Amino acid sequence: MTDPHASLAPSATPAALGYRMPAEWAPHAATWIGWPHNRTDWPGKFEAIPWVYAEIVRHLVAGERVEILVQSGAAKRSALEVLRRAHVPLSNIRFHPWPTNRGWTRDFAPLFVSRKRSGAARVRRLPGVTPPSALALVKWRFNAWAKYPDWRKDAAAAERIISFLRHTGLPCWRPAVESGRRQRPVVLEGGSIDVNGCGTLLTTEECLLNRPQQRNPGLGRADLERVLADYLGITKVIWLGRGIVGDDTHGHVDDIARFVAPDTVVAAVERNPKDPNHQPLTANLARLKSSTDQDGRPLRVVELPMPAPVIFRGQRLPASYANFYIANGIVLVPTFNDSNDRAALNILAGLFPGRLVIPIYCGDFIWGLGAIHCTTQQQPAG
Repeated sequence: MTDPHASLAPSATPAALGYRMPAEWAPHAATWIGWPHNRTDWPGKFEAIPWVYAEIVRHLVAGERVEILVQSGAAKRSALEVLRRAHVPLSNIRFHPWPTNRGWTRDFAPLFVSRKRSGAARVRRLPGVTPPSALALVKWRFNAWAKYPDWRKDAAAAERIISFLRHTGLPCWRPAVESGRRQRPVVLEGGSIDVNGCGTLLTTEECLLNRPQQRNPGLGRADLERVLADYLGITKVIWLGRGIVGDDTHGHVDDIARFVAPDTVVAAVERNPKDPNHQPLTANLARLKSSTDQDGRPLRVVELPMPAPVIFRGQRLPASYANFYIANGIVLVPTFNDSNDRAALNILAGLFPGRLVIPIYCGDFIWGLGAIHCTTQQQPAG
């Protein structure tokens, strides 16, 4: 299903027109974030959270524009005060007074797909149809991880992002499948997938296929692979099993495995056999080591340690170094004042020799059940 305002053939999917979701390390025009405001996400710790965001923004603005969603004019003034006190340069920041339920733009914001001018390899073309831009948008349905009732403001904010970008000529697709006599929108969150930019995608069975929190009842593995192929240009899906303990999204892949190069994946591992994360992460590691990319070549798999359990008020939190964010010239990595912080940073520094690997303390931030990757969404250059 395409945006009714897009000048495209009704049957044209992004993949048919040569679009594909680029890797996170591809050049960015901007990063979108939602400034924190929902105190129920960080009960008892909210006062520390805006300062974590300020630190994230401080590093991002050195290499790209930062688009910040705020609740109101008053919220903008409050955010500006925090940013000024944190000595964050403001010239590369734009504020948008678009209310949200939460700030996890990774999951509710539209995803971007790109098209090389020379044409993407292995992608079918529709004769006589010319895409209007090098970038396009894919707007998936968002329903708060099939768990929470408050999601409508987040969905509305995503629509405002789309409207804001329409002046640049970006078309927008809204993936849907036939359900009886009507089209049913497909639910997908950005944190549930990760791509290498060449056609291979990582996800988990726990998130996309299993109950509870089932996003798309009635859609099986083959159905979802077809949708991902049509709308994100994916030719190979690697299905992992379960996510980590404490993850209320029910298995987002950005806590357990991430592409760091077209042929290389980092995989979170838990060495303690008594830890409940040990078995599922070991199983995921085995799947990755036996997997291949879109061209049938084995992946290089690099193990990334887990921090020691982070527990607050008796609740195990989804602390993981895999929730890093790759931006222009930098990689922002969550740390937890843990002995494995240095090991994780050294591993990632070795995998990103052209980028500065920067630790961001997330011991308080993770109480919101998300970290740096969850709160960011990249807008590719183009």
